[in-house]
Amino acid sequence: MNDEELAMVCCSDLSGHVKGKAFPVADMDSRLKKGVGWVPTNAQITAFNSIADTPFGALGDLLLIPDPAAEAKVDFQDGSPLEHFFLGDIVDTDGAPWACCTRGILKHALDALRTETGLDLKSAFELEFQFTDASIDYGPGFGLSGFREKKAFGSTYLGALRAAGVEPDSFLKEWGEQQYEVTMHPQIGVIAADHAVFMRELARATAQRTGEKLTFTPIRDPDGVGNGVHIHMSFVDQDGSPATYDPGGPGGLNKHARHFVAGILHHVPALVAFTAASKVSYARLTPHRWSAAYNNLGYRDREATVRICPVADVNGLDPAKQFNFEFRAADSAASPYLQLAVLVHAGLDGIRKRLEPPEATQEDLSVLSAKELSDRGFVRLPTSLENALIELEKNDTVQSWFREPFIDVYLKHKRGELAYLENMSPQDACKAYEGVY
Repeated sequence: MNDEELAMVCCSDLSGHVKGKAFPVADMDSRLKKGVGWVPTNAQITAFNSIADTPFGALGDLLLIPDPAAEAKVDFQDGSPLEHFFLGDIVDTDGAPWACCTRGILKHALDALRTETGLDLKSAFELEFQFTDASIDYGPGFGLSGFREKKAFGSTYLGALRAAGVEPDSFLKEWGEQQYEVTMHPQIGVIAADHAVFMRELARATAQRTGEKLTFTPIRDPDGVGNGVHIHMSFVDQDGSPATYDPGGPGGLNKHARHFVAGILHHVPALVAFTAASKVSYARLTPHRWSAAYNNLGYRDREATVRICPVADVNGLDPAKQFNFEFRAADSAASPYLQLAVLVHAGLDGIRKRLEPPEATQEDLSVLSAKELSDRGFVRLPTSLENALIELEKNDTVQSWFREPFIDVYLKHKRGELAYLENMSPQDACKAYEGVY
């Protein structure tokens, strides 16, 4: 029997899940032009495969068109089928970008940044995940024994990433129980988010072939360790030269960078509706979990919402080429495209308005009184997804970054997700998310 080789064209949806349609590779030329048919209400399929309230109903048609520059084609050389998929853009049947396409939303944000500032965003994602086999002794955080336990997985996984065009940076046993982290080298523009999707999906593809189980859920237990996404950002100019660092600027941030960071911190109560987009995300966004809890800029502080990262001042290394800042109030229950898009839009708003960030903190803000926090311009991040959605509804500026009907669709989607969980205990909600991420 002659098997038909298949490839799939995919999108990262509002839940951060990757969905799409497969087609025969023999039809590649035509599919690269016309894509596959897609349905607007697909956007309202929640993380739990329920359909949230939809303004589209059974009406409408779209196209999901593969991007040949965003192709993962990996042969695991173990007799399993070729892992072959594309990431693509959802467009109307006339080719116009669809308002609810997450990848298109990011492209729009990046184009605006470049048009208004002459800068391109260079970014990288760090992803944390956990294996779910509790019978294994994973050893201490950052330990050689934990690395040794999953070295075969890591070798296969990073090889798959490399085959898909991702430049892996590190693979390590993290501090949390059964927890590991994978990082990538930075990329310019939409490629960084494409690679973040590849990192998630190829981890799952590797685990399927090695007989292991893992989860990217934000948190497996309300009292446990969370799995975050850390998004590193810097700028390059049109010549590709670093454009973020100023040794005389606050924390090393140059003018554009500090305005950009200030915009993120100004809008972050609404932004977390997109970056920490699950009910259980907010068990992680609390003090002393090495995530984020306040709208602060931190100097080498791993509990700051935005952290100024260190540079290696050794062996003649250029600090400008290393310098970056990191957004930490994010996790994998969200689309990397939406995460990066809202950060770019918020940062650009800060540049337009010449906003200034607060002085970088190097202290535990949770010990300060409400008055002390207020006097210094700090606010607690939302403590639930519903509160974050309310902050989004209150923020006209954030809403203005999107075309109709995106905000209405997104709010309905997330409230549909919350409705599915309505009668669950915190432990049961964590278990539900563990199963779908």
